[in-house]
Amino acid sequence: MVPTQHSSGSLSRERERVRVRARALRQSSPDAEKLLWRHLRDRRLGGFKFRRQYPVGTFFADFACVEARLIVELDGGQHFEPRAVAADARRTQVLAANGFRVLRFDDRQMLLEAAAVLTAIHGWLQSNHPHPDPLPPAGEGTDTKEHTHG
Repeated sequence: MVPTQHSSGSLSRERERVRVRARALRQSSPDAEKLLWRHLRDRRLGGFKFRRQYPVGTFFADFACVEARLIVELDGGQHFEPRAVAADARRTQVLAANGFRVLRFDDRQMLLEAAAVLTAIHGWLQSNHPHPDPLPPAGEGTDTKEHTHG
């Protein structure tokens, strides 16, 4: 069997389908996802850029920090069913095979313990992918020896 060649038109249609699906997922987000997004958007968490409903393989990651290769997933109650647990494990394997680390939290954690969830995400980012342009510690950058007379 010979692989079919994709014309630029079919690639454009596929990209548009992905965009439409991602937009629909963003518009129907549960409250926990909306709350987490308020903290992740606009580089609000440690200066890291996150994207919502980011396509990876055949999946859409809830939140992805591409530069740090981190995906954050928020799971609703249905994810605790045995079939869903197995599906999430397969999903995590696919995301990992695409070079991403996955952190999972449930919606309840985000709604009731938002500070703890944000601390866990930020802690992972700091220890596994320090920001490329951190601010210098207070006082660094000034050389007092040059300015002293004597």
